[in-house]
Amino acid sequence: MDKITNKLEIWKDIFIKNIPNIAIALVVIFIAYFTSRAINTFITKNLGKKIKQESVRNLVSRVASAFIFLTGLYLAMTILKFDDTLKAIISAAGVSGIVIGLALQGTLSNTISGVVLSFRENLNIGNWIETNGFSGQVIDINLNYFVIREADNNMVVIPNKTILENPFKNYSLTTKMRISITCGVEYGADLEKVESLTKEVISTNFNQNELNKNVEFYYTEFGDSSINFLCRFWVDSKNALEKLKAKSDAIIKIKQAFDKENISIPFPMRTLEILPNQSLDIHKVADKEVS
Repeated sequence: MDKITNKLEIWKDIFIKNIPNIAIALVVIFIAYFTSRAINTFITKNLGKKIKQESVRNLVSRVASAFIFLTGLYLAMTILKFDDTLKAIISAAGVSGIVIGLALQGTLSNTISGVVLSFRENLNIGNWIETNGFSGQVIDINLNYFVIREADNNMVVIPNKTILENPFKNYSLTTKMRISITCGVEYGADLEKVESLTKEVISTNFNQNELNKNVEFYYTEFGDSSINFLCRFWVDSKNALEKLKAKSDAIIKIKQAFDKENISIPFPMRTLEILPNQSLDIHKVADKEVS
């Protein structure tokens, strides 16, 4: 018991003796923390004019912020005379670096992929992309993961390595999208009139002349109940939602124009042919269905 008491007394004396150093170390850490946050904000604002890619600005600001804080932490440990301990930790990290690297292979791969993705010019925060079965707006490109906000406002977090190793479609790289609409008209319809009417509706409502594009119209097949056609046109759009809205509007306009000109879009139909020597007893068929 005396040994424990003596030990506690020694620790107490050491603690009291080092109170000034502890206070200074805490102040250094405190300053380093708030300086790192200020540096983060400063770099983000001032690099906005020089670096257009938001992902690169975020990467630079985060690295600078982390460097400032780690420098403050190192100074605090030096003030507390933990130099020998710090050197031992660094030496141990160098010896066990290979083991740690193998253990954290996936994490390191995601981190390196995050750096690569941050500098890609064809992928940036705010873009609308489609990748790995998900489609949405890029919210953040972090050092370990990639965040997409889907149209239903759900957030999808994807490892950076997965994004880098798989193809993706970026809707925001171009300002024009082509929309395809398939439809069918009755066999008795005037096909030339249908074609000219459809082209006129699309050209009028979607400004094909301003886009310097032409409406494409092709009859594709003789269907079971209709003659089917394909209509393709262009719209100003940077994401899939705008494309979906434009396609919906086009369907509404075409249907209204067809109704006005009495052009029918037929339902699937079946023709029953009764041979001259046979008859169809409706009552017997009804009785069987009831039973």
